[in-house]
Amino acid sequence: MPSIIPFVKAHGCGNDFLMIDAKYANGQFASLTRHLCDRNRGVGADGVEWLFPSEKSDVLARLFNADGSEAEISGNGTRCVAAHLASQSDKKVFLIDTAAGVKACTLVSREDNLYQFSARMGVPQVRKGLTLHLKERNVSGLEINIGNPHFVVIGPVPEDWKSLGAVITNHPHFREGTNIEFVNMTGENEATFCIYERGVGPTSSSGTGSCATATAVITMGLAQSPVTVKAEGGAQKVYWQNELVLEGPAEIVCRGEYFAGNS
Repeated sequence: MPSIIPFVKAHGCGNDFLMIDAKYANGQFASLTRHLCDRNRGVGADGVEWLFPSEKSDVLARLFNADGSEAEISGNGTRCVAAHLASQSDKKVFLIDTAAGVKACTLVSREDNLYQFSARMGVPQVRKGLTLHLKERNVSGLEINIGNPHFVVIGPVPEDWKSLGAVITNHPHFREGTNIEFVNMTGENEATFCIYERGVGPTSSSGTGSCATATAVITMGLAQSPVTVKAEGGAQKVYWQNELVLEGPAEIVCRGEYFAGNS
């Protein structure tokens, strides 16, 4: 008999995650995540937020990407965890402990299973501009850390951004890999981006990617806070004074059971 793993699935602007109590993993986080995230033989997701009890927050969330690698944090994933908690509580503020620190998610509104949160994402670290010398071209961007690493390239977005993102994320300069945002300014204080996520590939959105994009365009004098950041899956708003605040949705899609050992 296969073991049964209960899960909750949610997404933030199409960037989807499974929330699972860590006790069901039996320590096999990487391999189980790969099976669970398989869109043909598993449940399908960009990552799994494995949930642990925490003494200093509502929950401790360890994020594993679809390829089984562990990441520091996901802005969308953290909101999905907050939505999961909000579905079981009347609280308005949820503290979620991540590898990038404790993040406070404040519930702004709820309509059925669709939640809007304002999340405090911390102070970004902006490094000087970097030019990567690749085989066929040079690519310049800003290195920005939002608790996880990002490389932001400001427009125009190349047609081959997906294959280019795969090359950049594995570039020797980024010893632990990086997330890549290809950004166009599309209005006053509005930017549109394509995201290649480390450990996942192209995704429909990214919360930390939205934060990195806003940080980059503000740093370069192209926009002022707040910045509306749009991706394929939808729009999020980023405020930056001392720290970043990210506003965006999280929608619970379903609850179910995964039969481990069948794949």
